Amino acid sequence: MNIPQELRYTKDHEWIRVDSEIAYVGITEFAQGELGEIVFIEVETVGETLAEADVFGTVEAVKTVSDMYMPVAGKVLALNPNLFEKPELVNQDPYGDGWIIKVEIENLADVAGLLTADEYAALIG
Repeated sequence: MNIPQELRYTKDHEWIRVDSEIAYVGITEFAQGELGEIVFIEVETVGETLAEADVFGTVEAVKTVSDMYMPVAGKVLALNPNLFEKPELVNQDPYGDGWIIKVEIENLADVAGLLTADEYAALIG
């Protein structure tokens, strides 16, 4: 299973990639595998500032709908526009083209409190 070392992870299976004060957030390869074929991504929080662990949207798969949670506090800047036409990008490339939201992080130090790749790997067994 692919668990990139440069990312940080949550216990709820979100990942975060930080680029200066902006971060990209998505769901892990493990999460998309558990969900199955993703058919729709809903994010109605663009423009809102959310706390860590707040729900920022939902991911709908053929068999279920799951909430997605903020890994850190911040303002949701954008939803990946490619997901409107191709939500399956989350299945095909969860750490690349399948990113879900772009976030302006409130406190960069909060990222250090998230799981490392090795800690996440141990969590999912």
